[in-house]
Amino acid sequence: MAVLLGSMNIKAIVTHPGGAHKDDFLACSVVLHFHQVPIFRREPTAEDLADPSVFVIDVGGEHDAEKGNFDHHQFPRDYVPTCALSLILRNFDLYEAGRKFCDWLETAEWFDTRGAVKTAKWLGVDRGAMAKLNSPIDITLLRRFAQHTELEPGNVIWEMMRMVGEDLVNFLTSANERIEYLHENAQVWELGGELKALFVPRTDPMQGEPSAGMGKYIETEARAQGCVAMIYPDRRGEGYGLTRYNDDLRLEFTNVAECEDVHFAHNAGFIAKTSATKEDRLKELLTLAWKG
Repeated sequence: MAVLLGSMNIKAIVTHPGGAHKDDFLACSVVLHFHQVPIFRREPTAEDLADPSVFVIDVGGEHDAEKGNFDHHQFPRDYVPTCALSLILRNFDLYEAGRKFCDWLETAEWFDTRGAVKTAKWLGVDRGAMAKLNSPIDITLLRRFAQHTELEPGNVIWEMMRMVGEDLVNFLTSANERIEYLHENAQVWELGGELKALFVPRTDPMQGEPSAGMGKYIETEARAQGCVAMIYPDRRGEGYGLTRYNDDLRLEFTNVAECEDVHFAHNAGFIAKTSATKEDRLKELLTLAWKG
């Protein structure tokens, strides 16, 4: 059962001491977006587990959202990969959006519950590839988080976590809104053969980042599946951007580089910018770029 936003006064977060992982770091970050409370890195007491105003995350051996307890370690070995972040996102009714819009989430669930070897096998990559995905950002934030036993507002790590949670929650909320916007406004152009494109017309004012969500829309919406190109308003001018979807090499935008109304075509061929605004001309440019 999800806790309705603002319906509870959360006074603290308790998570495990010792080494920190992405799931407990991100789970705490999401909670901080809604409740700016201190984080205690220690084993929970019986009182913590019984108090719904204390969120106990990734420790405690219990998942009971009504009591504020969000551990997954007690689940059976063959349980669908579920980590502390999964449980927190479900609590705030964000999990479905997370699975839809965050390609990294399922991998994080696998890594935390199955380990690097099984996750690499599931992904179809060599075990060594997992370490190659780390960066100093991951290492430093998790190590610094692990060094604390208590974090409060004003602490640089606490503030960073709150910002991470804010950005993640805002992204998930806006992503759903963006998909709905595309559903209502985007057009699918079928230009012959396999040349199919998703077009977003210009609005005044523009709705955020013009190309946002287009790739996910093509991936998930039946009417847009099969699109190989995306056309969207150019933020820097009155015209449009034209780009490949999923880097489909049958589109080569250097083919239109010499057109008078094309002011930029990347030499790798994957994107072009045009001052053209008429739909017929945009379709013509796509056709000229098509090698299929």
